[in-house]
Amino acid sequence: MRKMFIGLAAAVMLGLGGGAIQAGSHGGNWTLDGAASSLAFGSVKKDTVGETHFFRKLSGTVSPEGNVAVTIDLGSVDTLIEIRDERMIEHVFANAPEASFSASIDIGPLSELPAGEVKIVEVSGALTFLGREVPVDSEVAVTRLGENRVMVVSEGMIWLTTEEMGIDEGITKLQEIAELPGITRAFPVTFRLVFDHGM
Repeated sequence: MRKMFIGLAAAVMLGLGGGAIQAGSHGGNWTLDGAASSLAFGSVKKDTVGETHFFRKLSGTVSPEGNVAVTIDLGSVDTLIEIRDERMIEHVFANAPEASFSASIDIGPLSELPAGEVKIVEVSGALTFLGREVPVDSEVAVTRLGENRVMVVSEGMIWLTTEEMGIDEGITKLQEIAELPGITRAFPVTFRLVFDHGM
């Protein structure tokens, strides 16, 4: 699942390199703006019906040393169908409260990035999900929005698999409950993470 959520969010969760720009300020953490951030993943059922799902609650920080820590509230999953959200939480996430992503970022190359400029950065870290720690590698686009605000977005789509995440059994259970002929076992993840300095 080296590309999994973020993801999941990996995935998700993944955009965390954004905090790196913090070096241009005067110390202190960069804090994730959950209201301005988004983590989405897609799925396909019946071979032809594509859907987009979200995690609505994200939190995280990037330290002055470039240590990234981002948390995804698994209970905030939003598939736009309430009963499906409940089934995801129970059968796929096994009622686990959260997933987390950690990484160490080299903030030096980003410290002088001017406002409005974009830089592509490679991020390597680990996603902790349902007791598994999975290595995650991704490219992200970092944009400095202002002196104390940066935005990190996924560079293209990140493709994850249910096997890598260890959730095949849960997805099969959802498929049986919903009486579906199939649910894809690979899915795309995208994210937008906004960090503020000194919040």
